[in-house]
Amino acid sequence: MKTKTTRLLTKSLAALAASIAAFAVVASMTTNVTAQQPKPVKVAVIVPLSGPWARTGTLIKMGAEMAVDEINQMGGIKALGGAKLQLVSADAGDTAEKAKNAAQRLIAQEPDVVGGTGAWLSTFTLAVTEVTERAQVPWLTLSYADSITDRGFKYVFQTSPTAGVQSTEAMPAILDLAKAATGKAPQTAGIIGDNTASPVSFLKPMREGGLQKLGVKVVMDETYTPPLSDATPLVQKVRSSKPDLLLFITSNVPDLKLSLDKLNEFHLGKGAIPLIGNGAHMGAPEVLKNVSPDLLEGVMFIVADWGLKGQESIIEQFKKRTGEPWITQDSITGYGDMWILKEALERAKVADKVKVAEEIRKMDLKDGPAALAFPGGVRFDEKGRRVGAPLVIVQWQNGVPLSVYPTDRALAKAKWPKS
Repeated sequence: MKTKTTRLLTKSLAALAASIAAFAVVASMTTNVTAQQPKPVKVAVIVPLSGPWARTGTLIKMGAEMAVDEINQMGGIKALGGAKLQLVSADAGDTAEKAKNAAQRLIAQEPDVVGGTGAWLSTFTLAVTEVTERAQVPWLTLSYADSITDRGFKYVFQTSPTAGVQSTEAMPAILDLAKAATGKAPQTAGIIGDNTASPVSFLKPMREGGLQKLGVKVVMDETYTPPLSDATPLVQKVRSSKPDLLLFITSNVPDLKLSLDKLNEFHLGKGAIPLIGNGAHMGAPEVLKNVSPDLLEGVMFIVADWGLKGQESIIEQFKKRTGEPWITQDSITGYGDMWILKEALERAKVADKVKVAEEIRKMDLKDGPAALAFPGGVRFDEKGRRVGAPLVIVQWQNGVPLSVYPTDRALAKAKWPKS
């Protein structure tokens, strides 16, 4: 009996030892797998995902998501053992206060974020970057207002030419396009602008003598608070002053639609007066859902980036992935910003936000995905502004917004009504 019991005990101990050994092997395998999978590196996007600017915010996020997926499929951050990027997002909403609150929540909930992009509307970006600067999170933005990088911040990087630069360079370029098409330059201009940060910055140099120096007389100048409820008073002033061109600088599509409808009603639309805008929202695909192509025909707008020669692969990949009819500045910038962060992480060799910011400040990219997304390459000055960032002029032609400037990289030739 004792022998039988001893044998049973021996077998039980042997089975237990085998189980322990098997568990050790599994544990070792799990440990090895874990060791081979570095912790994801978090990057952020804060953009309007609700309210009147939600569509634009969604387009930025689409571009960022495409870049993150691309980077991860190509092996992640190689200097960090192949660590994958993880995109975290927050809704900036429809006010600067909501945008700031979104940034505060994201920073509190995701303290290991190493960098981010957003918040599209300059007024929102000014609020968001107050938060990210204090947290020492490097922040990339396409927002135009000069004030964004006029505050002495060390962690804010503006990939777009500022509104002031765009304003200074835009009118000479527009006058050249007009001369090339008609043989003469416009002599008078009307101005309509809303009072958000970017339109104010864009129009400031023109209002302070810039147009006069170019030989263009300002015959009307109106500022309004968006959203417009009635464009009639503004359009009546256009009709009475009869400018050779109209600078209509608005920050949202509904105001554009309302004004184009009213201009058409007063027989000033459909290219009767060349209309020049500013901002990528004027070329967003959904504009065609609100405004008929014939009202948009000939409308030009100034942006920091758009589909250009040399970006065909990015454009085609984006269209295939999203089903969008074309890529806007918003998407190509969101895409490029993620590649900038990826390059900074490779150079920093550590997922540390301060070191990532240092590498962004030092970088000078002339090729690769980030440089391809941003014409002129990627290098920032002491203020955090991208050096040599060129403006791009886009024009609605036959229901499609096509780049017409810089002329050597444009996808179409500018059209101008002949008087």
